[in-house]
Amino acid sequence: MPSSLSAITFAAQDPQRLLGFWSGLLHREISGDALLPPEDTGYLIRFLPTDRPKTVPNKGHFDLTSTSLEDQRATVARVLELGGGHLDIGQGDVEHVVMADPEGNELCVIEPGNNFLAGTGFIGALAGDGSEEVGHFWSAALDWPLVWDQDEETAIQSPHGGTKITWGGPPVQPATDYDRVHFELPAGTDIDRLVALGAKQIGPGLLTDPDGNQFTVLS
Repeated sequence: MPSSLSAITFAAQDPQRLLGFWSGLLHREISGDALLPPEDTGYLIRFLPTDRPKTVPNKGHFDLTSTSLEDQRATVARVLELGGGHLDIGQGDVEHVVMADPEGNELCVIEPGNNFLAGTGFIGALAGDGSEEVGHFWSAALDWPLVWDQDEETAIQSPHGGTKITWGGPPVQPATDYDRVHFELPAGTDIDRLVALGAKQIGPGLLTDPDGNQFTVLS
């Protein structure tokens, strides 16, 4: 039976601050340590405490969509108002705006007219690098169809639509011992099935996908 994605989880040194920032930016209600999805279906965005500072770029970041240049500028202004900032990652002169939340978690405010993200909603994608193999793994694990599979770049999307999850192909960041952003799957997930698909179990409820990215299964 396919797994389901219950949450995208961020490790945070100040979870309450990030809850406030992302709630204000995404216009999502807070419940406990998480932001609720805009409807009854969909994934939570969860913030769990850590004492480890952020030292390297996250392997995944949110791409936020825009309906117009004015809308893009308004989102940029909102990020700044809520305590985020601009970020230079060597992107050069591009149409999207690279920014970060108060703890340095990267995000991009995408220009209007981006056809790939059309119809996805405000969070157009969770985007990052990753191999073609990992895109196929998560497509099979979640039973989400591949909506892009070309030149080692892959993307999947729920059959119900909404946010895409994309992997940009090589070069792929090496695996680390701690992933600040990771997927969370619900209790009852068939771990043996995930292992058969290419995951590795490295601890109770803690696994890695074929690229070595950590994800959790709730007990």
